[in-house]
Amino acid sequence: MKRGILLFFMTLLLVVLVACGNNEENTNDDSDTKSKGESAETEEGQSSEPGKDLVQVELKDTEGKKIGTAILDEGDEGVNIQLDAAKIPEGKHGFHIHEKAACETPDFESAGGHFNPDDTNHGIDDPDGPHAGDLPNIEVNEDGSVSESFVAKGVTLEKNAENSLLDGEGTSLVIHADEDDNKSQPSGDAGDRIACGVIEE
Repeated sequence: MKRGILLFFMTLLLVVLVACGNNEENTNDDSDTKSKGESAETEEGQSSEPGKDLVQVELKDTEGKKIGTAILDEGDEGVNIQLDAAKIPEGKHGFHIHEKAACETPDFESAGGHFNPDDTNHGIDDPDGPHAGDLPNIEVNEDGSVSESFVAKGVTLEKNAENSLLDGEGTSLVIHADEDDNKSQPSGDAGDRIACGVIEE
């Protein structure tokens, strides 16, 4: 009789242990599945491509050495420009979009004049301006670095669209030696061209 009771309890204990083991395994399985799901979701979020109109411009000085970059992307009001550069003289400098995709050293005259598809005058202070390629002056720090962002209104990175920076001969970004006075013709009396970068796909 005692032996039967002992056998019954041992069998019951074994059943309980097996049941607990199965529950723990299921819990781990659920955890693994959730973890894998979360990981896939994160990877999917990270794999999304940046905007198709994102353009990186490499800026070079008059000796052809890289001094920085400008990142361009399509925005709601025009083209967003993020400029990050170094080794530029301290102070204010004219900064413009020019009409040709050519940056031949040492003077960058190959870039042509300001991007001006609407045939307007130069400068925001001119009643018949500004050019589509006119941008605010940049202000370079004492250490020669600059990090500024702009919105170039009235232009686009969409090909075959009106005022596209990527159509025709293409365009370029140019930094001048002096400050743009926003009114003198044809380029704001901004002096020599000291840096240039081609805007291309």
